[in-house]
Amino acid sequence: MNGPRAPHPAMAAFGLLCALGLPPARSWLEATMTTHMLIQMPLLAAAGYVLGRAFTPSQRAALRRLVGGPTPYVLLASFASSYWMLPRALDAALVDPLAALAKFSSLPLLVGMPLALAWERLGIVGRGFIWTNFFSMLAVLGWLYVAAPVRACNSYLVADQYEAGWWMIRLAIALFLAWLAGLLVGRAPSARPVRYRPASIPARTAP
Repeated sequence: MNGPRAPHPAMAAFGLLCALGLPPARSWLEATMTTHMLIQMPLLAAAGYVLGRAFTPSQRAALRRLVGGPTPYVLLASFASSYWMLPRALDAALVDPLAALAKFSSLPLLVGMPLALAWERLGIVGRGFIWTNFFSMLAVLGWLYVAAPVRACNSYLVADQYEAGWWMIRLAIALFLAWLAGLLVGRAPSARPVRYRPASIPARTAP
């Protein structure tokens, strides 16, 4: 007897977006700056990534050819994610319904999905660029939130901003160490050295 089938990636992405858009989830995730930036926004981007993986390999290849390769998708995701790190964008998403709609649509469609379309065609250098850019942006922005003498977001208190900044710095360090450890483990030599075995020489038969 077969077990329950896993949900289709598109349905899973749509379900995650619907769950994040429910008033109780929005109220809880947007109550603090930490949960807003480090939980809700990454989950919105993750929903877009899952949605991008729902395309077949041939469809993803066709979409990459349409824009000239994976690089335009990487640049699009970088610019879109950088915008939603700005304090003004956070304030607008909390008080303006149109800005909130833009957040719920742009993070999946302009960040998560482009990364899903580009990731499989990026080499170690391209993926390293994305990761290091993300780590540095997260750490620098977190330091700015910690060091700012006034609150950057009108919707959050200075103490909340300070806490969010430190969590961003901790997360950047933890993710960087995990990424670096993954590289070192991936390049580690095999535990069992391969022994050289000379090929056997066939015996000569007597004439």
